[in-house]
Amino acid sequence: MKIERLVQDLMGQFDLSIDRKPETRYFHMQTQFIHFSFDGKRTGTETYMFRLRYIPAALSKRNLDECMCQEFSLQLNASAIVTIPALKLWTYQLFSTKDLVFGIPHDRFEGLTDSLGNKIAPDIRYAIYNNFIDFHALNDVFSRPLKFGKAIQDLKFIGDRIVHVAAFTNAPVNLGTAVKPGSFFHNGEVTLELKGVSVVDGAACAMVGYDSGESTLEMVMATSSGQEIMMKGGSEYKGDIYIDLETAWVRKVTLDESVVTESRVPNEPTKIDGYTARHILLRLISQPDFEKGLAISP
Repeated sequence: MKIERLVQDLMGQFDLSIDRKPETRYFHMQTQFIHFSFDGKRTGTETYMFRLRYIPAALSKRNLDECMCQEFSLQLNASAIVTIPALKLWTYQLFSTKDLVFGIPHDRFEGLTDSLGNKIAPDIRYAIYNNFIDFHALNDVFSRPLKFGKAIQDLKFIGDRIVHVAAFTNAPVNLGTAVKPGSFFHNGEVTLELKGVSVVDGAACAMVGYDSGESTLEMVMATSSGQEIMMKGGSEYKGDIYIDLETAWVRKVTLDESVVTESRVPNEPTKIDGYTARHILLRLISQPDFEKGLAISP
């Protein structure tokens, strides 16, 4: 290997403003929540997994990006893995509205049950919904050029770092009967950095790091008993996005987040402190792998 030539190439300009190659893509995403008490002991885990078919607007019948959830699975602690029947083969289109983030309808997540017939608790219903929000934030906001404000197209040389247009914005997080209106997540100084070049599944990829900065959240959440819980907290998430330099499609994304919260029932003095670590791995997969059954990674 000619080191001088490699250094010269890496010091050159990259073009992250290109449009994605108009082909159907298939993705797999796994999210794990690990809950801790403040003495460091684990108090519970949740693992969410789904596979998604993504048809870009250029190929869809409605001229909108279209997604189809092949299957969604859930594992609480060490219990049996279950699926969510209401999300199997569910199709939706991406668009922007004032009330629906990415146009994802809230009613799809009302009254969810698992494949054993068990009713899904409100906090788990919200986490299931938020899996789709996370997918599109990583795959369609941080990793695609935007026509307004600073975004990935402004990263041109390795080492470039920009403050993303999503910085210091409020994102609504309400969801039907699970999370009440007025709840929000407030981003900190969201940044993107072109960290270098890597290889994923044999493809050369731009490695883009992202960081949410010091973020805050306020949520009014329902419980299974019908009570409301006021939750306030702070969060910071960061990770890396690997973008195929030839096709502009995401091939891999990692996310690690730390969340500290304080929860209370209105008009009651007791407060509950919580710490949660969250980890996401998103991968581009082949169509044959997409059509296989779900399996939770070790």
